[in-house]
Amino acid sequence: MDCVKIGRLIAELRKEKGLTQQNIAQALNISNKTISKWECGLGCPDVSLWAELSAILGADMAQMMEGEIALNRPDEANINKVRFYVCPSCKNVLVSTGSSSIFCCGKKLDQLTPQDENTPSITADIIDVDYFITIDHEMTRDHYILFAAYVKSDKVFLTRLYPEQSAAVRIPHMPDGKLYLYCVEHGLTVYSLPIK
Repeated sequence: MDCVKIGRLIAELRKEKGLTQQNIAQALNISNKTISKWECGLGCPDVSLWAELSAILGADMAQMMEGEIALNRPDEANINKVRFYVCPSCKNVLVSTGSSSIFCCGKKLDQLTPQDENTPSITADIIDVDYFITIDHEMTRDHYILFAAYVKSDKVFLTRLYPEQSAAVRIPHMPDGKLYLYCVEHGLTVYSLPIK
């Protein structure tokens, strides 16, 4: 560990949060001199303090231990670069429009990549001003479609689905978009609408 780099980062994050060394010391139940030593590079936090320190400073613990926070590139305003993530533990669905570090349940999530195999067939009917999409897929507790997302222009319409409900969604009728479906067993698939 590079204590000088880590100390500089702790000081920077502390000031961004508007905290004093005393505030952090009280929250961690240690002396403010210890915080001062860290920030001067004369030592590093004890292993038992890292999790709480990262929560107080609102930063990723692993990156703090390396002494630098990796910044994401700015959003390039291209919705076609949308990325989907699913937490394997709690099944949270997360979306980003550019490169990012996504964490859930304490673990870094990998971006979902579309699969070419086991793609369910879909039917898209136009009803009023919507697409009514039916998915030929079972919806059991162990094998179901978790979400459907329609991406078009500057919008993402995401619908969460649950086991034992029907495999169908309604989305606004906006032709030439992409429909993403995520099966908990087979992964992500992508379709172009209207279906050709």
